[in-house]
Amino acid sequence: MNIAVYEFAGEGMQRVFENEKWTVGIKNWKPANDVTGIDCLERHNNTDELFVLVEGACTLIYANESKEGLEFGVVNMQPDKVYNIPATLWHNTITQKDTKMILIEDSNTSMNNSDILELDEGQIVKIRSLA
Repeated sequence: MNIAVYEFAGEGMQRVFENEKWTVGIKNWKPANDVTGIDCLERHNNTDELFVLVEGACTLIYANESKEGLEFGVVNMQPDKVYNIPATLWHNTITQKDTKMILIEDSNTSMNNSDILELDEGQIVKIRSLA
């Protein structure tokens, strides 16, 4: 038996390990996660998601639904801390080109139990101002 080692250096996210219970991915900068490219939020309806910032900078954008619409918030990630995105929370990441993160989630997390919310221009302006 040997120890397996996984890596990913490309743009975006790639699952590097998966078993029947959980998945580990490496998430790097990609244009859609740049402050100039952000245009949507996502949520996972059945599962939490964890992020760990390894290098670079990342702002977690999140939104709660209210009678007045979406209420946005941000968290500026710090390296070596674990950030939990609870199930059903709208979220996305804004990263810089040197960013590398680790994500951990249930292996059953997929687009079959997740949603994408396209943001309107006013919401994009609001997110950019917060980031």
